[in-house]
Amino acid sequence: MLYLILSTALFLGGLIIISWIHNQYHLDIVVEPAPPPSNAPLISVCIPARNEERNIRACVEAVLAQDYPNFEVIVLDDRSTDSTPEILRELTLESDGAGAPLSGQTREQVSPSRASRDHGDAPVLQILSGSDLPKGWAGKPHALYQASAAARAPESGWLCFIDADTFISPESLSSCYAKALETQADMFTIMTFQIMDSFWEKVVMPLVMTGLSAGFSPRKVNDPSRKDAIANGQFILIKRAVYDAIGGHESVKGSIVEDKAIAEQVKWNGYRLIVADGMKLARTRMYTSLPEMWEGWTKNIYLGLRDQPSLMALGVFGAFLAVIVSLFLPAWPIIGLIWYLHGGGWMAMAIMLEALLVWAYMLYARSIAAQHMGISPWYSLTTPLGAAIFGAMMFTSTWKVLSRQGVTWKGRTYGSG
Repeated sequence: MLYLILSTALFLGGLIIISWIHNQYHLDIVVEPAPPPSNAPLISVCIPARNEERNIRACVEAVLAQDYPNFEVIVLDDRSTDSTPEILRELTLESDGAGAPLSGQTREQVSPSRASRDHGDAPVLQILSGSDLPKGWAGKPHALYQASAAARAPESGWLCFIDADTFISPESLSSCYAKALETQADMFTIMTFQIMDSFWEKVVMPLVMTGLSAGFSPRKVNDPSRKDAIANGQFILIKRAVYDAIGGHESVKGSIVEDKAIAEQVKWNGYRLIVADGMKLARTRMYTSLPEMWEGWTKNIYLGLRDQPSLMALGVFGAFLAVIVSLFLPAWPIIGLIWYLHGGGWMAMAIMLEALLVWAYMLYARSIAAQHMGISPWYSLTTPLGAAIFGAMMFTSTWKVLSRQGVTWKGRTYGSG
């Protein structure tokens, strides 16, 4: 009877937890394609690039193709050691009307490609070479600090921060600007569609994204009465006046998770923060392999736990749930079957039924999530494998916090000691 009681408790708890986790992703604000505005303030698009040879060309060309009538593009090469600088030089050479570099070889101004010239005044592409990383700064905040310092957007204009692995559609700036005005946002960020092509991406990324939505509910972020704040650094649109008022990226100079830190500065200083669904307008390829995902997500989880100790318990709980899903859930119906074969009778049958019902509900929820993310619902069957990897990431990150170990990201080490 004790086994049945425990199984029933797990059955009810499992249904509640699965339902709760999969009902936190409420992106009520959806960005739809919109026409270019007639009265368009200058938007300075800033793109940090460190070892982004795989993505930088497609990213920059997509930004240059915007139908928004008044923008500039600033790419900050953050001491790349791969072919990123060469690709950026190629982009300037391929653009018509290339001018002489300014300040030696640190800055080039060129007109954009033909794809972006047909809608009126051509924006300006600037390629900047980043300086050495000063003490106390993390890499990406310093890159964006330098790019924003070169931006021409006035106090009445906007800054737009786009990651080099993000590819936006031609109407993205116009549409996001229109939605930002509609929602009266001072800072507007979108969730982009995540490109997942490899097996490991499809196994791990959906679980990570679901976990993030459970930890940071969009409805809570968009509620001005709550302190919950997060942003997606893949695409952020912020008023220049607000950016300057909070101290820009200098105010979060030591944070690797600078998007969340900037969001907190904006919201906690009384400005309007909005997170929206922008999957129709922007696509991102974060990682392409399991080692890349391991490095990236253990870094993000580590810094989230380190910067907010109150999340430590949530992190441990999340890791525990991942272990339950990866180890116990597959064993649960097998335990019931073994007991039944050894004379467990109706109680063993009841345990098997409860286990199979939890399995069915979980697979249904994961298949819906998979379809929403553009992958086959059959990947729901890999949930135990993905949960095992996600749990290992959580445990590793928690241990790094407790042991005061640092993390390495793009050749730089942070947070040790």
